Amino acid sequence: MRHAPDYAVTDAAWVRELVRENPWASIVSFVPGRGPVASHYPIMLDEAADRDGAEDGIVIVSHVGRPDERLHELGRHEVLVIIAGPQGYVSPGWYGVSPAVPTWNFAVAHAYGVPELLSDEENLSVLDRMVGHLEKPLPEPFAMAGTLENEEYARRIVGGTVGFRLRVTRFEAKQKMSQDKAPEVVDRVLNRLRQPGPYANPALADTMERVHGRADERRTP
Repeated sequence: MRHAPDYAVTDAAWVRELVRENPWASIVSFVPGRGPVASHYPIMLDEAADRDGAEDGIVIVSHVGRPDERLHELGRHEVLVIIAGPQGYVSPGWYGVSPAVPTWNFAVAHAYGVPELLSDEENLSVLDRMVGHLEKPLPEPFAMAGTLENEEYARRIVGGTVGFRLRVTRFEAKQKMSQDKAPEVVDRVLNRLRQPGPYANPALADTMERVHGRADERRTP
């Protein structure tokens, strides 16, 4: 990731929150003799894990399909997990100032570590917790072990996946949310992001408001 001190994030709590809010990640390995290998899977924080060896207590759990486990040689090399938050295009036509150029606002973290492979039982437990985590916002959450039939089905298919725990040994993170722009320019960008159109992006606007301390202002009657 390009070094940009103005946008760098060093707070592990920020990274943990990014994982909680954005549970879809890219997993990248460099495998000797094969080169880069990338896969995409849901991830979750292991809130109860022993954090020994993990930088600032960041521990991630996930799973991959067995073909991907072999491609990555999972557990034998360091992997990079890329967690991306809200992102989107910002047009210079929104700024109301000149000169101006387009940009892209985003939040992202790169987390590194060597995966620890899980037993089938622990993998099943992680999958159960992950389903519970993702289902929680729904009015009628689905429970993976909600019925005996479904629990038996889950036990049959878990063998096709390999669970892992990643104690993050280092991370790089960046949040670029128009911090270099004047307050009135930020206001105009926020307004455009909330308007209907090809680049409408309420999630990005919400994040920008938090970064610029505007979230409470918008809720004020």
